[in-house]
Amino acid sequence: MKFIIRWLITALAVAAAIWLVPGIQVFGTDNAALAVAIVAAVLALINMFIKPIVKVLSCPLVILTLGLFLLVVNALMLELAAWASTSLFHMGISIDGFGTAVLGALVISIVSIIANGIFGTSDKDLERKSQQYR
Repeated sequence: MKFIIRWLITALAVAAAIWLVPGIQVFGTDNAALAVAIVAAVLALINMFIKPIVKVLSCPLVILTLGLFLLVVNALMLELAAWASTSLFHMGISIDGFGTAVLGALVISIVSIIANGIFGTSDKDLERKSQQYR
């Protein structure tokens, strides 16, 4: 259940990035919703499994830059998700350059924060809700 909620929020955030950032386009299909769903699923999986490892390895740079390097990490994860979705499914998003990826990652982060705040889907909220049903 937790993965599905995060996937839906990520899909909303990716759709917002495609709409707001000029250098991010849907690639490989006429069905933009399907491409967004695939990219969101791949991005959610990357954020669950690969991103924590990258964050630990880049911890000195994050500390040195007072957290700004996390934006670079998010941009790299977005680039990886775009590459993986187009390689595996032959559809997804194309990103023009690294600057576009940074801007797209910023949009995705902001939309995700707002959506998690509105829907109460942070880790603590989900844990609290699951304990209520026990």
